[in-house]
Amino acid sequence: MSIQLQSKLPDVGTTIFTVMSALSNECGAINLSQGFPNYDCDPVLKDLVAKYVSNGYNQYAPMAGLPELNEQLYTKIARLYDVQVHPANEITITAGATQAIYTAITALVQQGDEVVMIEPAYDSYRPSVELCGGVVVPYELSKPDFKVDWQAFEQLITPRTRAILINTPHNPSGMIFSRDDMLELQRITQDTNIIVLSDEVYEHIVFDGEEHQSVLRFPDLFARSIAVYSFGKTFHNTGWKLGYAVAPEYLMEEFRKVHQFNVFCVNRPMQHALADYIKNANNYLDLSPFYQQKRNYFLKAIAASRFRPIACTGTYFQAVDYSDISNERDTDFAKRLTREFGVSAIPISVFYGSQKDEKVVRFCFAKTEDMLAEAGELLCKV
Repeated sequence: MSIQLQSKLPDVGTTIFTVMSALSNECGAINLSQGFPNYDCDPVLKDLVAKYVSNGYNQYAPMAGLPELNEQLYTKIARLYDVQVHPANEITITAGATQAIYTAITALVQQGDEVVMIEPAYDSYRPSVELCGGVVVPYELSKPDFKVDWQAFEQLITPRTRAILINTPHNPSGMIFSRDDMLELQRITQDTNIIVLSDEVYEHIVFDGEEHQSVLRFPDLFARSIAVYSFGKTFHNTGWKLGYAVAPEYLMEEFRKVHQFNVFCVNRPMQHALADYIKNANNYLDLSPFYQQKRNYFLKAIAASRFRPIACTGTYFQAVDYSDISNERDTDFAKRLTREFGVSAIPISVFYGSQKDEKVVRFCFAKTEDMLAEAGELLCKV
């Protein structure tokens, strides 16, 4: 006998990341689908974690985060974005960025509230809104540049709009918001009750001399924003599931009301280790050149292929247009690419609520050069 249930997420199945990684493993393919490095994090950071574990820092951390870590983040934010945030009241350490995003949405979105979401979007956004009874209002980006037309975007704003959810640098397209983009967002939300939730987990992976335009840089925008960050994306340890949120105190108070009953606090020895590690700013400032070299290496490896790369100015993802190769739906093409050519990718349509098929797939280049070279050789045969 089975209990009759009414699913809160009836349309949600297995994520594309699980599907493609499983298919990649089944076929023995090179996995460029899921967004994690195939190399380890800095031994210095691992040694710091081991030190704090050995020294007995193994009980609960404070709910908002270890004060030492929050103080270091205050210093980092001031250095990068020229803004003073209160380390005790405006920063919260979270169990990864996804938990921070879910917590922010849960704290602030009520039944029937509209959330304007830029798509393609990371696949946790929409279910998080729907679980809270919110209504997703999508704004769809399109190739080749995946840029926002702010006049068209503004038409989506209604009296029911509670939040706008943005992601820069943007996964999966690799585009970044410019200063002008942020000023337009600031203008649109001025004199409204709209909250901006800004996913900035790739803040340190920006290329070609560009600068990350955080909501924290813009005082009027930050006054209505929650910005979310990831230690895992920055320091090559996605399995640690550590991130943080930054928001004005009045928003952070609401955020913490949910956070304390969700996870309450997160891994203490790792917080101690990160507090020590980020004292050396080069540990995050050197990330952009590190990944720009990998992007360039991968682009050179596929230069002789029929894939058309889409400009990637941030993240460690390279989107490519395959319309010169096939007219297949992107989900079918990605699976065939894995089975027949031995390289797995993520189809972009899964990041749209409408399943819009742009004939684009996404490769992750956070891999060693030997893996990128082998993948490039195989992709040139497609």
